[in-house]
Amino acid sequence: MKKSILIANGAAPKKSEIEYLLRKNFTEIICADGGFNAAVKLGYSPNFVIGDFDSIDKTKIKLYEEKTKFIKIKRQNDTDVEKCIKFLIKKKYSEIVLLGALGLRLDHSISNLGIVLKFFSQIKISIIGSNSYLVPYSNNVILKTKANETISIYAFDYKTKITSKGLLYELKNDILPFGKRDSTSNVAIGDSIELKIKNGVVFVVRDFNKIKKYDLI
Repeated sequence: MKKSILIANGAAPKKSEIEYLLRKNFTEIICADGGFNAAVKLGYSPNFVIGDFDSIDKTKIKLYEEKTKFIKIKRQNDTDVEKCIKFLIKKKYSEIVLLGALGLRLDHSISNLGIVLKFFSQIKISIIGSNSYLVPYSNNVILKTKANETISIYAFDYKTKITSKGLLYELKNDILPFGKRDSTSNVAIGDSIELKIKNGVVFVVRDFNKIKKYDLI
């Protein structure tokens, strides 16, 4: 399984986040346009930088072109993050963790959350931002947890049904249509939770600092 870190041009990620992911076999760093600026500032030479280059610090391209491949794509019918995702799908990557996807512009944040759903059938995309870790799931999944860890769950329609085991407030074939009902700030009661998800995708949001501290990925 090939796994990649993808840095977007939102709120800059922390070096500790990238270091943890590299230790967990996310083998390459890809930057969506201005995400390159954040990577360089943290001391990384990305494997690829992809986008229309309207946000990139062009003065640094020559300094990095021996280690980094710059791919300029001018088309405007998709975002720079989408360009990167399509590139990674073509290269047969199975998983992406998206950093720098949230925080500076609300429209970009919403778009990047939507991208997780848009490409769900082709590649697994998770998001780390503001000390939170968002992962999409469907079907059945068992997650390693820490007792008293906060677990929030969101779905999007009336068809998706969720049953849980190991949460303080259990779900029993429940629906969580977005804007109507959710499971914010639920709590793990032990060292694992089980989710059974029917007819859709849910977002599970957790504290990334706790995940990193207890190595829960």
